[in-house]
Order: sequence, then structure tokens, then C-alpha cells
Amino acid sequence: MGRLRSPALSALSALVAALSASLVLVASVRAAAPPDPRLDWWREARFGLFVHWGLYAVPAGEWAGETDFGEWIRSSARIPLAEYDRFRGGFTARDFDPDLWARLARQAGMGYLVITTKHHDGFCLFASTETDFDVLATPCGRDVLRELAQACRREGIRIGWYHSIMDWHHPDYLPRRDWETDRPVADADFARYVAYLKAQLRELLTGFGPIDVLWFDGQWEGTWTDDLGRELYAYVRSLQPDILVNNRVGRGGGDFGLDAAQGPVGDFGTPELHVPPQGLPGVDWETCLTMNRHWGYNRADRDYKSAAELIRTLVDVASKGGNLLLNVGPDAEGRFPSESVERLEAIGRWMEANGEAIRGTTASALPAQDWGRVTQKTAPDGSSTLYLHLFRRPAHGTLTVNGLLNEPDAAYLLADTAPRRSLLTCCSDQALVVELPDAPFDTVATVVALRYRAAPDVAVPPAIAAAAPIFVDALDVAVSSPQADVELRYTLDGTPPTRESALATALVSLRDTATVTVRAFRAGRPVSPPATATFTRVAPRPAAPVAATAPGLDCECREGEFEVLPDFDAGSASPASPASPVAVARAVTTAFELDARPREDRFACRFRGHVRVPADGVYRFFLRSDDGSRLWLGDTLVIDNDGLHSSHEESGWVALAAGLHPLTVAVFERTGGFELDVGWEGPGVPRRRLGADDLVHVAE
Repeated sequence: MGRLRSPALSALSALVAALSASLVLVASVRAAAPPDPRLDWWREARFGLFVHWGLYAVPAGEWAGETDFGEWIRSSARIPLAEYDRFRGGFTARDFDPDLWARLARQAGMGYLVITTKHHDGFCLFASTETDFDVLATPCGRDVLRELAQACRREGIRIGWYHSIMDWHHPDYLPRRDWETDRPVADADFARYVAYLKAQLRELLTGFGPIDVLWFDGQWEGTWTDDLGRELYAYVRSLQPDILVNNRVGRGGGDFGLDAAQGPVGDFGTPELHVPPQGLPGVDWETCLTMNRHWGYNRADRDYKSAAELIRTLVDVASKGGNLLLNVGPDAEGRFPSESVERLEAIGRWMEANGEAIRGTTASALPAQDWGRVTQKTAPDGSSTLYLHLFRRPAHGTLTVNGLLNEPDAAYLLADTAPRRSLLTCCSDQALVVELPDAPFDTVATVVALRYRAAPDVAVPPAIAAAAPIFVDALDVAVSSPQADVELRYTLDGTPPTRESALATALVSLRDTATVTVRAFRAGRPVSPPATATFTRVAPRPAAPVAATAPGLDCECREGEFEVLPDFDAGSASPASPASPVAVARAVTTAFELDARPREDRFACRFRGHVRVPADGVYRFFLRSDDGSRLWLGDTLVIDNDGLHSSHEESGWVALAAGLHPLTVAVFERTGGFELDVGWEGPGVPRRRLGADDLVHVAE
């Protein structure tokens, strides 16, 4: 936090940290992930190669006349197991050259490579004593993972294993897909499958030397849980203590980062096929991306992203504090598609000149710039370098960097050859102006380096933090700024603060609804944009009079193909549902159990009852589901988590009086595994699940 002129404000740092664990309404800087020496090399690399290689490369994306399949072809095309097994005869890998793969990764500027040891189809790209459905049962007959790991180490590339938790081949994996008729369910034992999973991981982590990353996937089906994920994470770390494990080892995983409130599972988040608009502040993360439309090899797919688009995506990811894992799908002979090689080589040429602006960088505190992106690197001595990635040449050759308040000690084009020419700079109206030379301009991304002996002075909005956005009687609001030598002034009516506005010498205490607006000043002049947050005073919702209650909740379940929640009261389908759902079962459940659900998927359920609130105050409810869900208190929608998605949590605030309050939770499941978790926190209630002691329903 910056050095604020009033001594009383120094106490805000601890309070802001405490409040931030609950709620930060306006963030002033991108929160950095906590230090962890195990992650140092991964944060330095910023760029890796993903390789999807397996039996799915043999049909090359084609089945029954259709040509748009990939690594999911066994499931998507509903190929019987016996027919799929015959693909083993076509997996020759006769042109597999591990040294070429590793060299292409290194020349592209990548620091690590992650390859599929087993995808969802269950085929193992290594010689396993646990199954004969592996690479030794193909004409390849080579220990391809060992060869690749050794080649990567020769090139200075870290090696990682992708391993699917889901398995469409193993007789004990559950659940089955409803179209499968060739794998009997009667004798399946999921615990036995978990033992198989761990046995194969032991093979992978004890027989190939140091492995740097374990990249799980296929964790979203209903049989997998966060508890199983934490147990597997601990098991993997017991075999290789320094290994990094992605968040898909846990039930949620995927796009949603690491859920610190639930207890993080894994070391880094894994958004897929997109870059989060603001990154994932406070956690390490890695976007995985295909070059074309498929992960596995598809002969017909020539829809490749250009090298320029891929380079700019890499820049975008690094500017938000993340890594990029860029995928290649080799064919059954072990060859990278020529389009993939061309793009790797083009990226490598750009990285040769500009890799310093990617490797070892972090997100910058600078606001978004319309001309490109910004990365930053801080040296152990406190000196800093800002890297300005220009996606287009500014008009008249003058670059304006908004929010940068001090001039650098040196400015130059990163790719400039010796002798390196200095660029002229000056500060003007909360911006730095850089005069660009007439030198050739890289139309993909030209990098301007700004070197500072200390941290750059960046105009960022102050942080405003409070325990909740609503309150009943009073609320303390903490404000802070990372800028040095500033004072914070604020207003409570939403107007921009001036040098005459109230000085934040202590917590801002509210008794009535207010729009708190805060701005940093230095020597009487504003040196930051204003930050604004509204806090609303509300009356607690009155408790509902209930004549007689009984433990548990009423649960009603319906079958249907849903994409959003149906209208239970109307008994009609949702607009996205082709058929009207029919009530098929009702039950009284202890809490949010699905005793009445008619099947494992394609259903919707509604729970109704009352929640017992112990004291007047503001409560926060949490709703995690796979797929969509909603939570109402009375007729007020408190949480909307609807739609098709994997495990995802939303929350909402409400003020409640002590007593019983009508509660409704609706959820639907399409396919892929079900999850429902309802929790709350409030006065005298630490965050926990809503349980049997909290819930009743009206007795008939």
C-alpha cells in the first residue's frame, strides 16, 4: 500500500486485507498470486506446448462420412468399443521424431511441453502394467513418452503429463454414457477404478525421471469429488514433491480458477479456448488454446488461426498474468501438421526478438490501452521494465501511455539492433508520451521497453472494500491505494472528489445508503481515476409465520432435455426444451439430496422449504451446480446460476430477520455429471453448507 499522509490510514492495510477475503468491490491493482518457489520456473516460462496424441489420430476426425470429429470421436460418433479398439492397428508413429518436437517448442520460445499420456478414450501412450490398451499394443511399439521426455530435457524444455480422470474404456469407470451397450454396469466399482488411476500415475511419476507438470482433465462427471481431488493431489505430490498440478484435479476446475473459499485444489487455473477479460487475479492460471478447431488430429480441419493472432493472444495472456499452452495434434504417424509447424516457426521468429517481453513478466497495473497490451518485469534490485506491445502504429508516430505518471530512465524498441536508439519521452496530463522512430514497424506487435530505476508511478483507482454491499445498521468501508505519497479524498454522493473533499483519515463509516467515491491526490492534484462503489442500507426481510413444520425439504423432479431451468409451476418446457417436462417424482429430503431424481441426467429438481435464520443481519448464500441452478428467498431471486455449464458457483446477499424464511432452490442436469452445493454465512454463521438443522418444510 502507498504511504498515506495521515497516520490513521496506515491501519487500513490490515483491514483491507481482511475485508478482501470477504468482498472487494473495487480493485486498484491486479492481485498477484502468492509466492511459491515450485511455480517460479512456470511463471518464468509463460508459454508452453500442448500435444494431443492418441488413437483418435488414426480416423483423423472422420467417421461414417462425417469429418468434424476430434479426440472425442469415440463418444461423439458413438463408436462401439470393439470397433474403436481396432484403431490400434493404425497407430504406427513411424515418423515420430521427439527431438524435432522438442526443438520446435524451444525455437518457438516455449518453456515446457505437456502431452496426453491418456485421454478420455482410455488409451495409454506409455507401456502400462495395468492394461494392455496401450502403445505397446500398436505397430508403434516404442516408449514414446520416455523418448520425448529425454528429448525435451536435452533442449532445456520442461516435461509434463496430461492424464484424464474420465475413462471410456475401463470396466470400473462410472458413469456410463446412455448410448453405451458394450460395457456392463452391474459389476463396475468406481473405487476400484480410482485405485487403477493411482497405479497408472505411480507408473508415470516413478519411471520417467522428474516430471514438472501433471495436467488432469475429465473431472466433471458426478463420480468425481473435490475430496477425491485433494486426495489425488496429495498422492501425486508424495511421489514428486515439486510437481505442479492443475486445478482440474478437483471437481470444479476448468475455467473457474482456484476457489480459495472452498479450499484450493491444484496449483493453477485452466481456462479453455478463451482469455479471461481481467485474467484471474490472485491465482496462477493458464489458457489452453488450439491452433485450429480441434485438439486431436483432424485431416479436414484447415481452419488455423494466423501466426499474428496467436502471437497477439500470447501477449494478451501474459499482459493479464497468465500462461499460454498452445496445442498441436500430430497425426497417427507422429507428424505435426505443416500449418502447425509454420506457425510455431513464425512465433519463434517474433519471440527471438521480443521474448524478453513475455518470459518472466507479470501483469502491469496500467489501465487498458487502445493500442495494445503491457507487460512488466521487476528485478531483484527493485528496478522495473514496462514492455509496451503495440498492435498498431499510432498516428503521427506518437505513443500515449495513459495512466503513467513518470518518465523512464531509458526508452527504446526492444527489437532494435545495436546501436540501440533512445526514444524521446515526456509526461503530460496523467500520461507518458513516447516519440517513435521511423524504423520498420512490426505489424504483429512492436515492443517498446521503458526502464525505471524503481517502480513506475501508475495512476490506478483506489481500492474500496467492505464486508458486504448492503447493511442493516452501520457499515465500515476501507479505502486504500498502492500509489506512494498520496492522500485519499472521498465523497458519499457519487460526485468526483476534489482537493477540498473529506480526507480519509480513518474508516469511512456509513449509517445510510451512500455512493462512496474515492480519488488519490498528490500535492493537491488528482493522480488517479476515481473509484466508486454503492452501499445500500436495507431493512431485514421479515420472517414468515409458519403454523407447523417438519424437518427437511419438499423435492419435485421432472425429466426433460433442458438448457435452462423449466417453469415448474406452469409445467411447461423452457424455450430451449423441445418437450414439456412431466412431474415424475416427489419426496421429502433431509437437505439437498436428490432422492427423487428419475435418472442420472436429463432432469430438473426443485426444493422448497424454509431456512432457519438465527439473528437479524446480512447473509450471503452460495450456490454451486453443474448444470444450471437458481435460489430464491420468498419471491426474490437471490442467486442466478442458470444455463449449461460445468461446476460453477455464484453467490448473493440478502438481509434477513431472525426466524423462518421461505427458500426455493431449483437445479437441472443435462449430461456430464451432476453437482449441487448450497451454503451460507452471516451473523454467528461461519461459511458452511445448509444442512438438516437449518431446514424445515411446512407440515401437511
